[in-house]
Amino acid sequence: MTDLLRNQSGTARERDPQQDVGELEFEAAIGRNVRSLRQQQGLSVAEMATRVGISKAMMSKIENAQTSCSLSTLALLAKGFDVPVTSLFRGAEVERPAAFVKAGTGAHIVRNGTREGHEYELLGSLRGEHKRLECLMVTLSAKSKTYPMFQHPGTEFIYMVEGVMDYSHSRSVYRLHPGDSLQIDGEGAHGPVDLVAVPIRFLSVIAFPDSHI
Repeated sequence: MTDLLRNQSGTARERDPQQDVGELEFEAAIGRNVRSLRQQQGLSVAEMATRVGISKAMMSKIENAQTSCSLSTLALLAKGFDVPVTSLFRGAEVERPAAFVKAGTGAHIVRNGTREGHEYELLGSLRGEHKRLECLMVTLSAKSKTYPMFQHPGTEFIYMVEGVMDYSHSRSVYRLHPGDSLQIDGEGAHGPVDLVAVPIRFLSVIAFPDSHI
């Protein structure tokens, strides 16, 4: 059996159904701050654990938000880093944005190149700390006579929901069936070139770079 690919850029941990989700925010904030402080001092996990007076395993769990720190452990961390205890909670009070759209209530928008038979439903546009994410449900019907080609900064992810189409990007053409996905550099000219089986619906998610927030 092939091992699952795992994203190493974040953290994941199990949660007891009775645990307050708010507690997870504090654990995550402590983990981020502890890792940042350790890296600022140029120390390894093992070296920092020795300085603080806890095990390497415990230090690793704290950084990965896999444990709740006791008051005594927080005091040891603050002393080891020579910072106030309150600095370990920095960021926990920040409200993280989300965009929720009920089925069928997304705003219908007009994009450059829109033609008859092309429908774009905005499922969410979220301005994060570094990027803007735009999510669209695109519907193409038999009325579509022309096929606009788009170019934009950032990266686009396309997930085919219904129908079949040939989709062009740069110098390549991809035939997309339901369940197929395509991730592309938005700077390359792209768009549908043949509607093989209509109606066609696909999800388009665009991550715009920092300079276009």
